[in-house]
Amino acid sequence: MELLDKLKWRYAAKAMNGEKVAQEKIDIILEAAILAPTSSGLQPFEIMVVTNQEIKEKIRAIGWNQSVITDCSHLLVFAAWDTYTADRINKVFDHTNDIRGFKNEGFENYRQMLLNTYPQKDAEVNFQHAARQAYIAFSMAIVAAAFEGVDSTPIEGFEPDALDEILNLRAKGLRSCVILPLGYRDTENDWLASLAKVRKSKEDLVTLID
Repeated sequence: MELLDKLKWRYAAKAMNGEKVAQEKIDIILEAAILAPTSSGLQPFEIMVVTNQEIKEKIRAIGWNQSVITDCSHLLVFAAWDTYTADRINKVFDHTNDIRGFKNEGFENYRQMLLNTYPQKDAEVNFQHAARQAYIAFSMAIVAAAFEGVDSTPIEGFEPDALDEILNLRAKGLRSCVILPLGYRDTENDWLASLAKVRKSKEDLVTLID
């Protein structure tokens, strides 16, 4: 029940107090995101950890002026691959083989299947697929933050092209898709902090098919 209690505690903080989150907790949150499952294990994204206040100010300006962007301790920017390429796919498979210390015929056949499929697709289709994988890691980071008693605020309200320019993401073959401020809630200035958490019932969301 501890995990559920933590998830009931969390909410999307609308105001943060500027207090710094211990690096140990940040490392745990990032590791949880790294451990997230992704399609074919490709992990087609990177996470930018922004602590520079000047850069956070720039992001706030293109992020609907949301105060948590500048008042947070760490701002995580999840940026997905702009497309799948043979080099990117091969790098993942070669790394796996190096770690495991052997090659597997089935695994190599799977590599070839991906090489024959993804690079030929439209770049926008590939980015949308990669972004969905980033969202899985994003969700894991939210859960880990809650477990560590750290507040977070999932944010899609920003101008992606402008954020890409601020962080020079396109030059790295990346496109921003979602951001996550981490910090501690400012209960005195957060209108949402004292309100009851509301979710649909299990009956509304879950259908048993037996």
